[in-house]
Amino acid sequence: MQEQEVIKILQEELKFTDQSIDKLKMLETELLKANGKHNFIAKSTESHIWLRHILDSAQLIKYINFNKGSLSDLGSGAGFPGLVLAIHNQNFNFHVKLYEKSPVKREFLDEMIGKLKLKATLFPNVFGGKIESNYIVSRAFKKLDKIIQVSREIAKKPHKLIILKGQNAQEEANKAFKSHKYSYKLEESMTDEKSKIIIADIGK
Repeated sequence: MQEQEVIKILQEELKFTDQSIDKLKMLETELLKANGKHNFIAKSTESHIWLRHILDSAQLIKYINFNKGSLSDLGSGAGFPGLVLAIHNQNFNFHVKLYEKSPVKREFLDEMIGKLKLKATLFPNVFGGKIESNYIVSRAFKKLDKIIQVSREIAKKPHKLIILKGQNAQEEANKAFKSHKYSYKLEESMTDEKSKIIIADIGK
């Protein structure tokens, strides 16, 4: 899928504005520039950023109500999915929180938040504190059972957990939710037929 095809999906299906698309293009430019030095994403995916990273992150919008509250992205990395979701967010009353322990990646995220004028806040670590968010999202962070454990320990209130996972998603879910008794479902990925999106309601 080429860039223009992805942009069409972002605009027509996921309701990205023209201004948001411009910000995504800025993110792509800055990421490619930084990736030459820091290797934030695999070199093999540089020519497929719009599909492999942007759309893969943006598809989570379908499961998030941006009317109020906040969202926490655990292990934000180079900003996927957190920065993409923050770019889409048009509601002043909804806030995106990015959690990333790498100083180099945090520097990049902080720069992007400023340049793109996003309603987002950056934090150095998910551990040792408490998160108060309606949604906790993650992409390539940790194994599902560990993510559930972390979200239970750090979240102040019940929340929806939305996790992007690869071809072993069902296996991970079976194992994780056998010990953690929460309702969950698996949704199809828009970017990879072998991948899934795991959505769970985590109570206290």
